[in-house]
Amino acid sequence: MAVNFNQNSVFNLKPIDTASVRNEVNGLLINGEEILCAFQTIRDQLVFTNKRIISIDVQGITGKRKSFATMPYSKIQFFSIQTPGFIELFPDSELYLVFSSGFTAKFEFKGQVDIGKIGRIISEYVL
Repeated sequence: MAVNFNQNSVFNLKPIDTASVRNEVNGLLINGEEILCAFQTIRDQLVFTNKRIISIDVQGITGKRKSFATMPYSKIQFFSIQTPGFIELFPDSELYLVFSSGFTAKFEFKGQVDIGKIGRIISEYVL
C-alpha cells in the first residue's frame, strides 16, 4: 500500500537508517532541514524531518519511478499515538494524523519504535 496523506492506513512501517533515505529526499530538503527518523514498508518510505513528513511511494516493477508527497507539521490539526502493550508478542504502535486539508493518515509501526519520540517531534512543531 502506498504511503500518502489521503488514504486510511499504512501498515508494517519498520525503522531504517536515516542515511539510507538521504539521497532520496536530499533534493527536497530546504536550508536547515534535517532528517530525524525514517521508516519503510516493503518498498515505500516515510521520512520525518524537523519541518515536515515526506512520503516516498515507489512505483513500477523496477522501482525507479517514485512519487513524493510532503505535509508540513503546521497543517496538522490533530494527532494521536498508541503505544504497544506491556508484554506483547509482536509490539506495534500507531500514529493517526488529521490535516487541515481534511486528509487523514494512520500509520502502524512494527517492532521497537519510539512512538513517543515521533509524538514529541510533531508536538514541537504543532503546539
